[in-house]
Amino acid sequence: MYKIKKGDIVGRVSYGKDILFTVEKIVKRMDGTKVAILKGIIIRIEADADIEDLVPMHKHQVKTNMRSLEDKLENKVKKANNEDNKKTEKRKLFSREITSEYGTILHLDGDMRYAEKSLKYYRKLGLTAIVRNIPENKQEYVVMDLLNKYNPDILVITGHDGMIKNGTAYNDIYNYRNSKYFIRTVSQAKKWVNMTGKDLVIFAGACQSYYEALVAAGANFASSPARVLIDFMDPLVVAEKVATTENYKYITINDIADELRDGTKGINGIGARGKKLTKEES
Repeated sequence: MYKIKKGDIVGRVSYGKDILFTVEKIVKRMDGTKVAILKGIIIRIEADADIEDLVPMHKHQVKTNMRSLEDKLENKVKKANNEDNKKTEKRKLFSREITSEYGTILHLDGDMRYAEKSLKYYRKLGLTAIVRNIPENKQEYVVMDLLNKYNPDILVITGHDGMIKNGTAYNDIYNYRNSKYFIRTVSQAKKWVNMTGKDLVIFAGACQSYYEALVAAGANFASSPARVLIDFMDPLVVAEKVATTENYKYITINDIADELRDGTKGINGIGARGKKLTKEES
């Protein structure tokens, strides 16, 4: 019988192996039984499961899921670039020289693989982005220094999250695995905003995060109103939309919802002004 270990890619038998997870670590309970701490490969969820409930996933299934993620990224890049090219062609009809400057993104991600893929995505879109792999429980301690160093227009605070007792205790911060850390990081970012006067747009949260508390702390967009799972790409989609929208336009969730895994069930917020600066010369 195969022995589950740290780093394995597994599925939970009791859930029909519906989500692929990486085993982050294995811990012993007081009674001697073992439980695995899991992180989703494609969705931003953290969970735990009895070792006996886990089975290693076949390499073919893993490759198929990872290929699906890569295809999704590439399709999104192509779509964004095609839309940008259409705008450029339209402007050329008026014989004007257009210079644009997109908003700068600072992205803190608790997952190393997600951080690497996020940076690749931003670069392919031609966006200026600083991406740092910072564990969720450390983000509040570094965000102020990073904001001072990079002076971004957009801040993404994300990683993994999840409800411990799913479907209950929605207003209990201790029923969320990492929401308290995201909330504290948002609060630190708002202190920076108050000190500098910067119009910083903040996205915060991951799967099943405590949405109401994140917005109350100062996030413009957050997850997850309906306590549903969110896609790896959802925070990136929000950041991209804000970075590439003209600064005289106000973005609401309705401008983004169709591009998100579960629309307004997964992400919502108070909205924000775009961060794209455009200069036209005759």
